[in-house]
Amino acid sequence: MSDSLHQPWLRGIAFNPSAPAEVLTRLLDRTAGEAGLLMCEGRDLPDAVIEAALHHPARPVRRALAGNRHIDLSRLAPLATDPSGFVRVRLANPYGHPRPRRVRPLPDDIIVTLLTAQDGGSEDALLTEHEIVQELISSRQIPRSFYRAMAGHQLPSLRERAAPGWQSLTPTEREALLTDSDPTVREAARKSSWVLDPERVEAKLPRIGSLSRPFFLGVCALSPALIEQCFAERTQGLLAWNRHIPADVVARLARDPDAEIRKMIAARPDLGPELAAELGEDPDEGVRMRARIHPFPRTWAELRAIQEVLDHGPDCAHPITEPDTEPSPAWFAACAVSGEPVLRRVAATWPGLPSELVATLARDEDEEVRIRLACHQPSAPPDLLVEVFAARPAHRPHLLSLPAFPRTGLAHLVGHPDPEVRALAAADPALVEPPVNDPEESVRRAAAANPGLTPEALEALLHDPRTAEGAAANPSLPVPRMHALLDRCLLPSP
Repeated sequence: MSDSLHQPWLRGIAFNPSAPAEVLTRLLDRTAGEAGLLMCEGRDLPDAVIEAALHHPARPVRRALAGNRHIDLSRLAPLATDPSGFVRVRLANPYGHPRPRRVRPLPDDIIVTLLTAQDGGSEDALLTEHEIVQELISSRQIPRSFYRAMAGHQLPSLRERAAPGWQSLTPTEREALLTDSDPTVREAARKSSWVLDPERVEAKLPRIGSLSRPFFLGVCALSPALIEQCFAERTQGLLAWNRHIPADVVARLARDPDAEIRKMIAARPDLGPELAAELGEDPDEGVRMRARIHPFPRTWAELRAIQEVLDHGPDCAHPITEPDTEPSPAWFAACAVSGEPVLRRVAATWPGLPSELVATLARDEDEEVRIRLACHQPSAPPDLLVEVFAARPAHRPHLLSLPAFPRTGLAHLVGHPDPEVRALAAADPALVEPPVNDPEESVRRAAAANPGLTPEALEALLHDPRTAEGAAANPSLPVPRMHALLDRCLLPSP
């Protein structure tokens, strides 16, 4: 056995789905090197291995575990108070680039611990608690439900954090924060309430050219004078989706010479029937389409759902996030049977779609409907998931993360020209002859890990540098053989 095979064997065993806890725990030894860290971060782990990694004396091991996306996140709770700030910040934001499309939310107790920490970790003392919180916020691991509950949280420090989301709060929640028993909460509320006070907005408005100016004009409550200033400066397009502008300004924008502005106005929920009819006959097809596809009555949540589809093409892998508010199930069901492809695409993105409508959209003539269904719908048919995987490389990482993605019945893809598709097929345990001699390394590795291989073939592949890692990851590898390989790699040579 050549020493050059040690690292492939270690990496393979680290990701062998049949490796028991006593095998995997050996990889936490310092002599296992990178393989143990990759294991802690990159796969589901038995409880005994998790427990050993949580209390491991080596910070890199705990830090790798903090980045694990596969185990139950509640098991990582001790890392929120880890003595190392580098471990805490990895738990707060474990995602590099590219990030996964769907991020798992952290349990509330971990979020509270990170948000209320008084230090950034005493072991290294190189990070502050504020830096860790910023990473947590940017990670998208805080669910909308937590943000919505913060205004009524028992901890004043969390009620204080609810104030910056002033416009998303109900009038009752705003009033409660303004009259809170804690002075820091009251002050935070007072400072945040300016967005709905036209005079304070006008006083804070940055100069023309400032990057924050569109936020002011598109989101905040505006005075009549400021609205007129926008028209004078020809920046009235920034007002088109501002929910606070009055009806006469909406009408004025509906007749703007700029078709892009009229297009946005045509989608507003507060558009009157006369203006809607007028825009439905607009000379611009884009304006007519926006007026047509969204029948009345409308809601802002419906507008957001439609805009999400219009803003992103079939290969866009933008994050799949929980919306602030969601249209009704009846509205999504109506979209699913609409003659408008845009609305059927919207329906395909809703995870709660009834099974009969899922089956219908899976056969839709519009490819983008099928793509969105595969990426968003938990009950999407397996053959559709494979179809989209083969046709659209941009969505492959996300599709492979779905529990419903099929791992068998893929023999027809063994000869596919794309090696990533061949690698998927090479792992199918029903294959009679896995393609262990494929010219692509990734395909050979997947074929060598195929559990359908005979013991004799598997042993030969273990000694071939081209296939050693895949063979060591093969679930058919006997546990005594795993230990023997680890002995060879980890124990001192005689």
